[in-house]
Amino acid sequence: MTTLIQRPLLKEPEKLQQRLKEIPAEPGVYFMHSRQGDILYIGKSKVLRNRVRSYFRESRVHSPRIEMMVQQVAEIEFIVTDTEAEALALEANLIKQHQPYYNVLLKDDKKYPYVCITWSEEYPRFFVTRKRNIGHQGDRYYGPYVDSRLLRYTISLMKRIFPLRQRRRPLFKHRPCLNYDIGRCPGVCQKLISSEDYRQTVQKIAMVFQGRSSELEDSLKEQMAIAAENLRFEKAAQIRDQIKAISALNADQKVSLPDDRVSRDAIALAADDHHCAIQLFQVRAGRLVGRLGFFTELPANLSDNLEQEYGKILQHVLENHYANVDGVEIPAEILVQYPLRDQDWLAGFLGDRRAGKVQILQPQRQLKAELIAMVERNAQYELTRTQRAADRNLAAMEDLATLLDLPIPPKRIEGYDISHIQGSNAVASQVVFIDGIPAKQDYRHYKIQNPDIHIGRSDDFASMAEIMRRRFQKGLTKDAPDLIMIDGGKGQLSAVMKVMEELDLADKLNIVSLAKKQEQVYFPYESNPINSDKEQPGIQLLRRVRDEAHRFAVGFHRQQRLKSSRRSQLDDIPGLGHHRKKQLLAHFHSLDYLREAKPEQIAEVKGIGNRLAEDIHRYFHP
Repeated sequence: MTTLIQRPLLKEPEKLQQRLKEIPAEPGVYFMHSRQGDILYIGKSKVLRNRVRSYFRESRVHSPRIEMMVQQVAEIEFIVTDTEAEALALEANLIKQHQPYYNVLLKDDKKYPYVCITWSEEYPRFFVTRKRNIGHQGDRYYGPYVDSRLLRYTISLMKRIFPLRQRRRPLFKHRPCLNYDIGRCPGVCQKLISSEDYRQTVQKIAMVFQGRSSELEDSLKEQMAIAAENLRFEKAAQIRDQIKAISALNADQKVSLPDDRVSRDAIALAADDHHCAIQLFQVRAGRLVGRLGFFTELPANLSDNLEQEYGKILQHVLENHYANVDGVEIPAEILVQYPLRDQDWLAGFLGDRRAGKVQILQPQRQLKAELIAMVERNAQYELTRTQRAADRNLAAMEDLATLLDLPIPPKRIEGYDISHIQGSNAVASQVVFIDGIPAKQDYRHYKIQNPDIHIGRSDDFASMAEIMRRRFQKGLTKDAPDLIMIDGGKGQLSAVMKVMEELDLADKLNIVSLAKKQEQVYFPYESNPINSDKEQPGIQLLRRVRDEAHRFAVGFHRQQRLKSSRRSQLDDIPGLGHHRKKQLLAHFHSLDYLREAKPEQIAEVKGIGNRLAEDIHRYFHP
């Protein structure tokens, strides 16, 4: 499987077609090889021929990562299996064994935020997110940014100096809000600005996140001069203020390098035995305009040539990053800490996307080498910070395993809590901690569906039982928790265990409850709490899970309560349309008077018959 191959198959169409004809229409596993013979990708399919052919169809739209992989494929091999299930098992084993370059994805580190611009919408929005590529394919993500405080400051600054939509949903139905009157918003909700003009404004925001602030400043200076020539002095003054704000954003970030006109990126990493932190500095016109961070786990089968292995990681990061940016964002010069695996190929590929030459250099001395050293130093600080947090979390999980007599430290912990006000808007939360870190992408919230729980009547035991039944009614899945923490005491835990017994999961899941007052932990079927110190690491971890579950539940409850406050109680009465509701309120002047009215008094309202009057009275007096 490691014979030397000369050219990619895309450059030899006849050879490619011959290879595709040889692939059978049966289930199995396929291998994509590079020209050096390395395995780029391992996949499985129910019909091998159809799956492999799909990679090379011109009409097929691939993700940037797969598109980049296809251009390097020089040979295709396969293993036929009897069933798709066998292919799935074989694929998993082969990926673990070979760890192919394009199967081992860069870890999506949730502590680094991105900026998303929703270009797929008529009037694009932009916002901060920690999840990448979750929306429409046409949306763009910029980042991940290490300095989240600077990122949020930049966004707030952009919203002050450019007329942008300030709300996701309009405040009023038929008129703009105050933001339009003071010039903060161009009236997007009422479409007082065309989509084309608004997109031009958002494109200026995108240039800031692309590291093209100097280009934006030059463009704005031209617009200011044109506005002044046309005697549009108010417009010229507005553009002048925009230029000042953008200049101030990067005023104190000068980096001393020769030839400040060249845009360049510098990338370096720091690694321990298991993890690797990567930093990428974006330098434009001599200014550090962006500092991006990445984090990944090192392969288990690292070779002795660490320089070569680190070069693979750097190339992987560069491919992952530049595959998701516009060509204008790719710099003319990329400084790397270690030589890359396919340096010439990557430089040519990026040059084609940039429509200009791209140099990839490994500086050895003088100022450029000092820049790489500075990037490496920052990567080492980030790795050290991550190591300390990981060590603390590992110590807490090990302490918790000892405390609860678990066979292994609980990698996945789920926490549950209930929130309501005297039974109104009752909701529940499910939070997930993986390796002691909140995994917010796995959070869930629930609306309590039990009809016996309503305003004036609450039942936390029944609510918790309902949530656990809904969570585990399909049995144990691949995301089954190692530990479940219930916010509450013995009562909540007993209600949960009854459900687990019904589902035949009582002895298959580790479940505890954490009481608030004394921070006491209870085991199922035990009347007394376990002996513990509320300040020991394991208990502190449970408290973090409990507090996060409480925060998430309360937030969702407030959201539901706000929605309820915006609705009229009359909306819940069948047979009442908009006109009849207006008639009732015009007659009684308030819901309080309507609630106290008798059916015959309600029937006096024009358009309300005796039967509907009885229904309205019964609604308020069940």
